[in-house]
Amino acid sequence: MTKALLTIAACAIGSAAAFAQSLPPRVPATPYTAKSVQGPIDPGYAELTKTCKTPPPARGGGAGRGGPGGPGRAGGPPAPPAGVREYTVAEIPGVIGAGQQWKFLWQEVGNNGDGILWAKDGLLLAQNDNSQVLKLTDDGKVSVAFRDTHTGGALSMNPKGALFMVQRGLRQNVTQLEPRRKIHAEMYNGEPLDCVGGVINDLTADSKGGVYYTMGGVFHASAAGIVTRYGENITPNGIVLSADEKTLYVTNGATMAAFDVRPDGSLANQREFAKLTAGGGDGSTIDAAGRVYVTTQAGVEVLGPDGKNLGVIPTPRGVITGAFGGKDKKTFYILARGATDANGTEVPNAAQVWSIQMQAQGYKDRAK
Repeated sequence: MTKALLTIAACAIGSAAAFAQSLPPRVPATPYTAKSVQGPIDPGYAELTKTCKTPPPARGGGAGRGGPGGPGRAGGPPAPPAGVREYTVAEIPGVIGAGQQWKFLWQEVGNNGDGILWAKDGLLLAQNDNSQVLKLTDDGKVSVAFRDTHTGGALSMNPKGALFMVQRGLRQNVTQLEPRRKIHAEMYNGEPLDCVGGVINDLTADSKGGVYYTMGGVFHASAAGIVTRYGENITPNGIVLSADEKTLYVTNGATMAAFDVRPDGSLANQREFAKLTAGGGDGSTIDAAGRVYVTTQAGVEVLGPDGKNLGVIPTPRGVITGAFGGKDKKTFYILARGATDANGTEVPNAAQVWSIQMQAQGYKDRAK
């Protein structure tokens, strides 16, 4: 372990030597120029939205990860403290054993990551700023899976293997990356999705070729790309389908909302599914037992199928999203925000991947 790394560990968690071994290497303080930007801060946004029937605010959504409600983003609660933080994992029966430690896997400065999911033999990770999707394997190998994604954000793969992504550049859209790359949905009520305002955020793909996504509201893009809006009094962010695809879970600030999914894909019966212990509900996933995992300011909150809060898995940094993966799908991965450079200065526009061993197993018939 290097002297610089020991210094970072000492500042972050004092004498916790065992945890210090899993800290990431120092981050180079290298200037970075983004190659792509989200729609609302694109110079052409004002011109495009002038054609909308009801134009949105000139700079909706801000430059961070899309959508209101998350830590440090417009409309959300304050960002959590910078740096690696001390934590103790308590047992959650059937989910995780006491004393488990997060393992640092990877980081990159200058890219705001999002939308991780386990696909076959690696973790896919979308990057806004360089419009790439990376593939990270457990042996530390990193490769570029997709390029030129138009400020690509969250990812979702349906049970049939079709991979979808939200693209946040000007003329925001839902794009299918596999098996054939094409725009799946880019219009709502005859207008560009940008007319909705803000930034397209998260998505979950169903087995019928459709996609549910959040963009200041809850939307369904059918297999034919026809978009319908749902929900009332909701500020959504993370979104995920239950294993049987009969329930749609959506974060809503300090709560989790649920909708019934009808056979035709339409939504009904919006209700409060659970109260979260902390605000900033963000990314969501499920396990094989029907539990729902939600990233918040507290870490990863675990909800039972009945909405009961079963406990929180604390995280070493503020966390954006999470997913089960690995060969047996008993490894939980998180995408954490920010990093600390060699001088101890927080670098906000950075992404880190950490993992932890679970007792719970992810749902195997869908990537996330």
